[in-house]
Amino acid sequence: MKFYSPEPEVKITRWFKEPYKSIITAARTCYSGSGIIEDDKIKHNYEGLVSDLFQAGHHTTFQHAQFQFSIANVSRHVVWSFLHSHPFYNSEQVSQRYVTVKKGNYSIPPFSSRGRSIYESTVLMQMSAYEKLRELLLTPTSEEYFVRFPGRKKVKEKYKKEIDKKAQEIARYVLPVSTFTYLYHTISALTLLRYLRICKLHDAPFEQTLLAQKMADEVLKIDPDYKLILEAPIETDELPEYQILNNGSERNPALFRKEFDDELNGKTSLLIDYKIRNQESIADAVREVLGILKKDMDDDRAIALSIDPARNSMFGEKLNLSTHDKLTRALHHASYTFKKKISHTADSQDQRHRMTPASRPILYAHLDDEPDYIIPVLIRKNDAALQLYKETMEKSWDSMAKLRKLGESTEFIGYLLPNAVPIRFTESSDLLNLHHKHSMRLCYLAQEEIWKASLEEALQISEINPIVGKYLLPPCTLRKFADTKPFCPEGKRYCGEPVWNYSRKEYARTI
Repeated sequence: MKFYSPEPEVKITRWFKEPYKSIITAARTCYSGSGIIEDDKIKHNYEGLVSDLFQAGHHTTFQHAQFQFSIANVSRHVVWSFLHSHPFYNSEQVSQRYVTVKKGNYSIPPFSSRGRSIYESTVLMQMSAYEKLRELLLTPTSEEYFVRFPGRKKVKEKYKKEIDKKAQEIARYVLPVSTFTYLYHTISALTLLRYLRICKLHDAPFEQTLLAQKMADEVLKIDPDYKLILEAPIETDELPEYQILNNGSERNPALFRKEFDDELNGKTSLLIDYKIRNQESIADAVREVLGILKKDMDDDRAIALSIDPARNSMFGEKLNLSTHDKLTRALHHASYTFKKKISHTADSQDQRHRMTPASRPILYAHLDDEPDYIIPVLIRKNDAALQLYKETMEKSWDSMAKLRKLGESTEFIGYLLPNAVPIRFTESSDLLNLHHKHSMRLCYLAQEEIWKASLEEALQISEINPIVGKYLLPPCTLRKFADTKPFCPEGKRYCGEPVWNYSRKEYARTI
């Protein structure tokens, strides 16, 4: 069994010199009375020591070695499902927001002959709809753009490329998650070991296994000693998720979706839980850092020292120094949990905020033959675009239903899902990391759905924790409070709105 399309292309591009040896030097240094143990003091591979460390779970020694891979011919789906589903990586991936997707660049899973024909004709239909939508959306995008930048209307041609990209950003919702992507991906040796062990989990075990094995093979080329600790993958049917989903338990995806959406009550992100002493805990922590009594510093003043940009200069810095600064780290003690529903394409960006973790679904467990998709605001503003969009979704789900009737693999049918398919999940974060996420995603340049979710979250937090909630703001407003100029840090990418002068209830955007 193999893909009809080119298999994942993986190359190791940068790595530690003698990476396996770093495990040994790090471990031996822990118990060295004569200083740092350097590579030249290691005369053999200490197989017994490494095995003991591995079996005992003392894995920090495995994290020192880092590997950078260039990866191509992988689906957007496998990046969402696998490469970006955990905190321990760094990636730079080609953007569908800013780079036009060309026809022919998509995964073709191992279907039957009939199944492949249905699949490929559907992908071509989706990609054709993408190109048509890019054209249909140019007029409403241009109108919205020049409402925001009226002074630029006199030189329209100068901004045509920028308008094209904003239309393209919305058109991508009809593209299938099978669309190819390419990226640089950097991980530690420990993460690689985990990749190979867990690669057969849902939602894309076949592609994930190919990818993980190719990454392991690349590392073995530069240091064969890693074969001593590489474990075989856990089989899919041994995973707890598989056993639960295949034990005959009743599932009703349509009723599940309705129950979830009813709980959201029209929101993109709903606050469902938080610590009852969020603000008091922050205030206590600030006083503890400074060694100050409660009678000498009230809660409002203490909290302001940790989060008010006018009093905490860390929020005026270019680098995110909040996890290093002692006062700002007090924000770790407050936390919030949200129930959310955003598209696959939006969640592919949302999950890059690795310090606001979520329990994302086994996607096929949420789906059936009923079309289920997000409609962007801009699509709703153009009747022709909306009609094409809905027809594309109906045809996509119809094709997936046909593939199910043919008995094709549920895993591979999922590659036809459009970017617009909703991801329903729960996300939690401490205030420190949520503050950083909101400072990035309340910017008017942020992806529309994440921006909307972040705004809803900030307003809901303000209702229950008003002292901290009022500081969940976009970067330009934080910089204004910190007296850092220019207020907008985006330079020529400035959104066109003096957001720093608006209250959050005045925020509104279409593009």
